Amino acid sequence: MTVSQTPALEWQTAAASQPPDWLIAAVRKAAPVSGEFAAQLLWQRGLQDPQQVAGFLDPNQYQPAPADSFGQEMQQAVDRLVQAREQQQKVAIWGDFDADGVTATAVLWDGLGQFFIQQETLTYTIPNRLIESHGLSRRGLDQLAAQNYDLIVTCDTGSTDLDEIHYAQQLGMDVIVTDHHTLPDQRPPVTAIINPRSLAREHPLAHLSGVAVAYKLVEAMYLALPDVPEQPLEHFLDLVAIGLIADLVQLSGDCRYLAQRGIEQLQQQLTRRTRPGVAKLLELCKRSGDRPTDISFGIGPRINAVSRIHGDASFCVELLTSQDAARCQDLAAETELANTRRKALQKTVVQQVTAKLEQLDLSTMQVIVLSDPQWPLGVLGLVAGQVAQTYGRPTILLSTDGLVGDDIARGSARSVSRIDLYELVKEQAHLLQSFGGHPFAAGMSLEVENILLFTEAINQQFRQRFQTPPQPTVQADLTITVADLEREGGQTLFKELKLLEPCGMGNPVPKLLIQNCWFENVWNRNIKDRRGNKVQYIKTEFELWDDTAERGFPGLWWGHYRDEVPQGNCDVIVELDFNSYRGKQQQSPYEVRLIAVRPAAQSETESTETPQILDWRQTCPLDWSPESIAVVDQCPLSWDQLGVDLQQAQAEGKQAAMSYGLPVAMVHEQQAADRGVAAIAGEDSSNVTSAAVTCWEQWVGVAKYLVRTGQAVTYLQLQQKLSLSRRTLELGIQTLESLGFTFQVAEDRLHVQRTEEGPTADANQRIQTFLQAVQEEQFQQQYFQTVPLETVQATAGLP
Repeated sequence: MTVSQTPALEWQTAAASQPPDWLIAAVRKAAPVSGEFAAQLLWQRGLQDPQQVAGFLDPNQYQPAPADSFGQEMQQAVDRLVQAREQQQKVAIWGDFDADGVTATAVLWDGLGQFFIQQETLTYTIPNRLIESHGLSRRGLDQLAAQNYDLIVTCDTGSTDLDEIHYAQQLGMDVIVTDHHTLPDQRPPVTAIINPRSLAREHPLAHLSGVAVAYKLVEAMYLALPDVPEQPLEHFLDLVAIGLIADLVQLSGDCRYLAQRGIEQLQQQLTRRTRPGVAKLLELCKRSGDRPTDISFGIGPRINAVSRIHGDASFCVELLTSQDAARCQDLAAETELANTRRKALQKTVVQQVTAKLEQLDLSTMQVIVLSDPQWPLGVLGLVAGQVAQTYGRPTILLSTDGLVGDDIARGSARSVSRIDLYELVKEQAHLLQSFGGHPFAAGMSLEVENILLFTEAINQQFRQRFQTPPQPTVQADLTITVADLEREGGQTLFKELKLLEPCGMGNPVPKLLIQNCWFENVWNRNIKDRRGNKVQYIKTEFELWDDTAERGFPGLWWGHYRDEVPQGNCDVIVELDFNSYRGKQQQSPYEVRLIAVRPAAQSETESTETPQILDWRQTCPLDWSPESIAVVDQCPLSWDQLGVDLQQAQAEGKQAAMSYGLPVAMVHEQQAADRGVAAIAGEDSSNVTSAAVTCWEQWVGVAKYLVRTGQAVTYLQLQQKLSLSRRTLELGIQTLESLGFTFQVAEDRLHVQRTEEGPTADANQRIQTFLQAVQEEQFQQQYFQTVPLETVQATAGLP
């Protein structure tokens, strides 16, 4: 890779703010630290309510949501499981092959194992990653039916497996779905479906991963039959923490609480060894279990490696739950070998992808799409993530190996910055056999002969959507000195920043800006292997100095060589980390990881050009000048829209102030539910929020008003009135046309009339489709109402 192909990172620095005294005092109460750094971070990230801060810092002061928050669905699931226990029916757990799915399977295996006899009336099955897809399959259902299973409980999967659920019913098996992925347009015909997507976005359970949903089902069973279990409910929390953190869900609300409690359990494994397999994994990855990074960089990748290499991850459940120490040691060793093999494969594919890219003109390829018959499917997501970060472009890698006996390419996609890759892929659905995912990651399959057409189409779609592609950015949260790092060898600052853990989505690891510093004692051990070949993965070690410190502070730069470290004064962005291996070498265990570096001369010019974004979403001052401040008062539907608004303010030389609220439909969601307006959407709307139905009610009312008055209206006026995107408004127009409304456009103004024709045959289905589209957009709007300011600054694409 040449330097010209590597995108330059835009540096952004969070506006310095002075947190109130009460917040500093709350931090000091939680730990014996100065409190100012942690308080500033909490304040910047929107934690400005004393009760919220107390629960954030101390899980003992957090009140988790009860299992019955899932309402009737949870009760139906518990009733069916109790019935199965009383009638001695056989229950099968259907899991998934990634770390979240494996831990979810383990939680149900251990948890439901308190109520059923393992291997007799309780079993589990996990699809093979290399030859099967996520979710239920007819072949697997046939096998369970042949063994006389009566009930299937899915975990981390199943919400959209409608055909397979129908097939299970035909075979005489009931299905309980526990999942956290996208809900279907209509509720599947299951005994129960427990999915946090059915909850309001601001609900404390809204971001649960698959393992956490499984845990809530076990919690409900413990409440229903309290005298049966022999293990305490807290026994499962270490598994919950592993799945939550490995799945990269937003660590807020109950997700953060469960992760905190789970890490408390996890760090006891090396001494108590209540889970011999987990303890052995910690030993193999040289971790103590007290940090979320022990999961994200240690346990999680090892669990994921098993399915990536072997396909079948079933033995991981045994590894996580067995009490046989000798057996667990063997399984952990096999897991470690799989991870070693995964690293080697990943390294090889990265080299092959890089070689292909060096032959291309990347100025013509905004979305990287590459394929190869030799690439192993199991590591393509990991490699795509590496390539996307390196080149600053969304990346799609496809395997055309034909092992399944067809001409289908299968692969993974990863995105960067604020580019919604899922939407880009979705636009090409007509070229795909299947696809799924979320804005930053997706999986897909398509015919090999369509790869070239798909590549051209998705790049054209990208150019239409992004005239100026978003630049990769790095956000600095705090400005510190080497002296701040050096106090007690790093221990003081580390203790303070550790109060924010577990970090993850929505609460990122603090990034620290150090200005006018320099590097000394720069070196790396192995530049070449035994054969004299260049080593792909290397780390450069150094000491970081500035004028405030009497000695340097140790650090690492992963994936870089010492000749890449610049000479002279620099600005750096680092993360403070704890390296237990250094501590064993009788050195301070604290070090920094280098994230970004630039010459110090750039700092002053860039910092003066970076506008501050004002957060007026909760309260708006009465005295502000429109000459210096541009108010963004419409709640955005996407990062693209918000970025355009903020960049427009910058182009006008003004500060941008986010001063938008939620759409009226969401503000009055509860009132709408009380009035029973869901009836407007028909009897199939049980999985649609009342806010979406209220928007539908508004749309019908607006259309009737326009018919009655004969007035015309622009698309923009309708979008602002209903808080909808142009695409969803078009869908709404099509929906009303199925109910007898007609729309004519003249000079970009809509004229609405009503015919005497009755609803078309597909009218109800069109209403449901529109409601689902509205609901998805409202989820986005609720997100932008609460997203922390520093996330906006880091993601919205401002220089």
